[in-house]
Amino acid sequence: MNNENKPPENKEPNNMKFNFNKNKFALFFLLSLVVMFVLLFMVNENSVDVEIPYSVFLSYLEQGEIEAVKILDSNEINGTLSSASGGEYTVFKTRIPYYDDHLMSQLREMGVKITGAPKAVSVGQVILELLPWLLFVGFFWFMLRQFQGGGNKAFSFGKSRAKKYHSELENITFADVAGQDEAKYELTEVVEFLKTPTKFTNIGAKIPKGVLLVGMPGTGKTLMAKAVAGEAGVPFFHMSGSDFVEMFVGVGASRVRDLFEQGRKNAPCIIFIDELDAVGRTRGAGYGGGNDEREQTLNQMLVEMDGFDTKTGVIIIAATNRPDVLDPALLRPGRFDRQVVVDLPDVREREAILIIHSKKIPLTKNVDINRIAKATPGMSGADLANLVNEAALFAAREDSKTVSLEHLEEARDKLLMGIARKSKIISVEDKRATAYHEAGHALLHYHLQHTDPLHKVTIIPRGRAMGMAISLPEKESYSKDKSWLLDRIKITMGGYIAEEIIYGQTTTGTQNDIQQATNIARRMVTEWGMSDTFKFISFGQEEEPIFIGKEIARHKDYSEETAKKIDTEIAMILDESLAATRKILTDNLDQLKLIAEELISKETLDDKDIKLLIGIEDTKKGKAE
Repeated sequence: MNNENKPPENKEPNNMKFNFNKNKFALFFLLSLVVMFVLLFMVNENSVDVEIPYSVFLSYLEQGEIEAVKILDSNEINGTLSSASGGEYTVFKTRIPYYDDHLMSQLREMGVKITGAPKAVSVGQVILELLPWLLFVGFFWFMLRQFQGGGNKAFSFGKSRAKKYHSELENITFADVAGQDEAKYELTEVVEFLKTPTKFTNIGAKIPKGVLLVGMPGTGKTLMAKAVAGEAGVPFFHMSGSDFVEMFVGVGASRVRDLFEQGRKNAPCIIFIDELDAVGRTRGAGYGGGNDEREQTLNQMLVEMDGFDTKTGVIIIAATNRPDVLDPALLRPGRFDRQVVVDLPDVREREAILIIHSKKIPLTKNVDINRIAKATPGMSGADLANLVNEAALFAAREDSKTVSLEHLEEARDKLLMGIARKSKIISVEDKRATAYHEAGHALLHYHLQHTDPLHKVTIIPRGRAMGMAISLPEKESYSKDKSWLLDRIKITMGGYIAEEIIYGQTTTGTQNDIQQATNIARRMVTEWGMSDTFKFISFGQEEEPIFIGKEIARHKDYSEETAKKIDTEIAMILDESLAATRKILTDNLDQLKLIAEELISKETLDDKDIKLLIGIEDTKKGKAE
């Protein structure tokens, strides 16, 4: 029977049954302890033995009141008083505290009936002696079961922690991965080999042993690997690179051996290792030398991949966003033979991704997915999925049944700029200064020829910014020319110059603008060859310690005289841009004031609002959407 046909009320009993089965040993152990204590209590209650001091025993013996005694092995005497003695009890026991060599003669003289027997062991005594051991064994067994039930089996450190998927991936195919046509084409060969390996082996071709998926975070590398397994209909083993390395020496190498052994037993299958750089970094760069646990793990992986038979039908797929730090031995032919780039989506692919994720939520008729796709350059697939989810959350907060275009745009602004801090108390003077600052940025978009269109300008604080002017490109661009960079520098200077013109001084709010402008100018001179003094030459070499995997400095490989020329060239670019920006804003001061006053009133203006306000038509100069 399918799960869909089961009545909802059956779910709770199933869960209760599962919990009972999982903890039935603990329940059995608890009941056993209760029974033991009850038996012990009953044994103690039913005991009629009364222990008396040895001196009292000798007194009874001298008075002739003892009828019979039974001497046990442990110097314990069980006795019976004569019926004529009139005592409160007839049966007693006592212990001999010292060696009494006259006791036997006294007993014979008094005519006491003497017998002997080994000491009887009561049930209560057995339980008392065994109870600590039972508790220890039971606790140890219970903890062992808990480890096993949590998927972290005790004493199994060397076993692979790979998660196996099979039927769960049957519904994940290439259709669920929007765009990435080139990556799909490369991986189609892997799918065909897993389905019909003879197609390749008959002609003498060898399928790649390993495929390395390379791309920025969130571009869908893991989803692509699952789609390959879903298309081929084979088992899928998933394991993170960090799962191999442990504090115990040799555990990582053991897990690598176990993982590949599982792959051979379940062939044909796919083994997917996520974040390969966690275990596959270049050897010899760490602090542990050749005995480092991570390097031993990597060595074992190299051996397993080198000896892996492609005819077994096992394909190794790995993902990383740092291919530059991987050991060269991993990337040689025979191991990860093929590198597949899973790149950030373009506008067409972003639209397809948004359509896939928006199928799960109700959209209003005014939603233009293409517009949202154009307004989200540089976003990954994970970012777009998060955008749709944030829009749905905004709609739910407003008790709306559908997600509108406004919800999607608000979600995009939140992801790009941070949450709007509308409750922040801002003085009138600070609000006016922020309005002129942002108006200076915005106005330059309509008086420069090589800029991206202005999308929105706002003085509502978002994140750490008091306001911002956002521009979005009309089309996808993967490189920028000198004209665009110079105009970009001028736009960053717009807030600085606007404050200077209106107030005669600037504020600390220009810090980020100055940093951006200086960084662009420096890279134009030292990296991009866009200087009149320095043409085809690059200054400064990156220093990147490979065990850190992150750039932390630039090596100065030029003389002090050249450094002065570089500083002079950077200052000249910034000074010329400042002069041009000041002229534009001074000549259009009336437009600057119009935009600033409107911002103070409405707080947010878009491209159409500003064009209507300052009377600019939808021409190329206006940068219409």
